[in-house]
Amino acid sequence: MTVQTQTPETPLDSSFKALDQQTIIILDFGSQYSELIARRIRETQVYSEVLSYRTSAKELRQFNPKGIILSGGPSSVYDNNAPKCDPEIWQLGIPILGVCYGMQLMVQQLGGVVERAKRAEYGKAALFVDDPTDLLTNVEDGSTMWMSHADSVTQLPSGFEVLAHTENTEGAAIADHERKFYGVQFHPEVVHSVGGLALIRNFVYHICRCEPTWTTEAFVEEAIREVRAKVGDKRVLLALSGGVDSSTLAFLLHKAIGDRLTCMFIDQGFMRKYEPERLVKLFEEQFHIHVEYVNARERFLEMLDGVTDPEEKRRRIGHEFIRVFEEESKRLGPFDYLAQGTLYPDVIESADTNVDPQTGERVAVKIKSHHNVGGLPKDLRFKLVEPLRKLFKDEVRKVGRSLGLPEEIVGRQPFPGPGLAIRILGEVTAERLNILRDADLIVRQEINRHGFYNQLWQAFAVLLPIRSVGVMGDRRTYAYPVVLRFVSSEDGMTADWSRVPYDLLELISNRIVNEVEGVNRVVYDITSKPPGTIEWE
Repeated sequence: MTVQTQTPETPLDSSFKALDQQTIIILDFGSQYSELIARRIRETQVYSEVLSYRTSAKELRQFNPKGIILSGGPSSVYDNNAPKCDPEIWQLGIPILGVCYGMQLMVQQLGGVVERAKRAEYGKAALFVDDPTDLLTNVEDGSTMWMSHADSVTQLPSGFEVLAHTENTEGAAIADHERKFYGVQFHPEVVHSVGGLALIRNFVYHICRCEPTWTTEAFVEEAIREVRAKVGDKRVLLALSGGVDSSTLAFLLHKAIGDRLTCMFIDQGFMRKYEPERLVKLFEEQFHIHVEYVNARERFLEMLDGVTDPEEKRRRIGHEFIRVFEEESKRLGPFDYLAQGTLYPDVIESADTNVDPQTGERVAVKIKSHHNVGGLPKDLRFKLVEPLRKLFKDEVRKVGRSLGLPEEIVGRQPFPGPGLAIRILGEVTAERLNILRDADLIVRQEINRHGFYNQLWQAFAVLLPIRSVGVMGDRRTYAYPVVLRFVSSEDGMTADWSRVPYDLLELISNRIVNEVEGVNRVVYDITSKPPGTIEWE
């Protein structure tokens, strides 16, 4: 699904702020790209955080940022209810970069004029550089930039000058060099903007004078130190899923606290073929991390009997996961802390932090991210350990590699929390699960064998709850169709169907039809996202 950033009403708690880190703050005005701006800054090895546009100048001072970026957004600055930042930020003496809406807000609040453009500008546009220094150093004249605006600056504030223009926009990039205020009408953070990362690097390094101190090694050292200080001699419970996030978290915690970590793997019966057995064996024998294996396959399958609605499937799986988790945690406990693989996008998207009124600690009322389930019972209270909550997914992979996780885990393609249950449309049965597992195994074997696994964002099979006529061995068949879904993407927010070779599709199709009993037809999904989604449910 497309990630829509929901900004927190207040800045993140101070305990989240990395110690001794140079920081760039992004004030979010509702842009779908705010998270992407933060990721691009992280790529320069400089720490960044996304905060609400409501964050006051006084609160911003507590972060001691080296620079501030105002994001884009869907509003017009002249609307009555348009989001505004605290005007005192212009007095902080900190470099500020406004992007799209952020640039227009900068102009308006500093005395310029923004009006409805005579011609809106969407998509790719050539950027003609008038001043190739400072912000636009190494940005080539005529570079393609990504535009998305219907408003334009018609009068610059005092002290500003034009750095670049496009055919339709006179002030596509502007600057007040003395105060170090900059604005760009385009989106340098998106992959379509050629030279966009160079522009961001110019702002981060040359204008804000940041040093590249946000490294994997520095994070791991800090995270281990913080976990040891927080947990002490107490016990920690981790619900292990086998995905990148929970596996990296298990490695990090085991390095920090050793056997005081208990990993629990709940096998709900919706994993891929051989994965539960492989996961437990890998952790136990190769990594020497004990995993409490809980076989709950039958109760999950019974709970889905007759259910066809995808949202009801998710709800029931989530509810049952909670019940099993509660039962097993009481059996294995007591535990003081619950470890969660919460990532930074989860923090940005959710402001439902729960605080224990006596200790001030965050307490868990839900398992998030890697299980996609609802809230834990309120009487099942743990203090949270969330060492990955500063990281984006690509950063988690880097941490995993630095800790020694094998590539089969670190490079694992995204897999939904409810597993194969939402890749079977309609009712989930033991027969259909076995069919899909066999088909999915063939898909994974062949894309690995032909070197496509790491080139694709996701590649998987979907089983449809219908049957069609076929002919096999001169006999009529009436069996299920399998859909192949292979997509390419930068971040999962948008995706395109993958143009893999026809010979590979033919090979996979032939194998599935010949080797998987109950399937007589294979089709290929050529829908992009949007309008479709990556998963079918």
